[in-house]
Amino acid sequence: MTRSLRLSSALLLACVIAPVHAVAPEDIRKAECAVWQRELDFARSVAEHDAVAFAEHLHPDAAFGVSGKPTRGREAITREWAGLIDGTALVLRWYPAVVTLGGDGRTAYSSGPALYEDPKTGAMRLGRFGSVWQRGDDGVWRVLFDDGIPPQPADAAAVQRFRDGEGAACPAA
Repeated sequence: MTRSLRLSSALLLACVIAPVHAVAPEDIRKAECAVWQRELDFARSVAEHDAVAFAEHLHPDAAFGVSGKPTRGREAITREWAGLIDGTALVLRWYPAVVTLGGDGRTAYSSGPALYEDPKTGAMRLGRFGSVWQRGDDGVWRVLFDDGIPPQPADAAAVQRFRDGEGAACPAA
């Protein structure tokens, strides 16, 4: 069998086996806005120091800090984030700037700015986050992967730009 024929056969088999998930444009927008809101709710769980709500946003097998040495699992992540959730180690705020639904309709990517404040000194730093969300069989979106870029010192103008972006509505709505 020639390489071309083997490749064609493999592609044909993949197309037959793989389910087709055509997602209508209105369903894409609806799902992206659902993830947008879920991301805002996730950030609110930290702002309100609610460890239970924080954990409810995590996939049981989530991995955080995926570009380095990841922390794996809902319980381990919640433990590691305890000082952020209660605000003693760091005051962290973030919001989505973009949400994109994957072709399967069950996976989405969200990204946006993050503001880090040292609770002792008040020093502000800005970074960005990126999260992969997965919709469970129960219809609830949960974070599966999370990471970010290291924050950099932020001046008053940069902090104000962050604050000006808070509360933006889902652009897909």
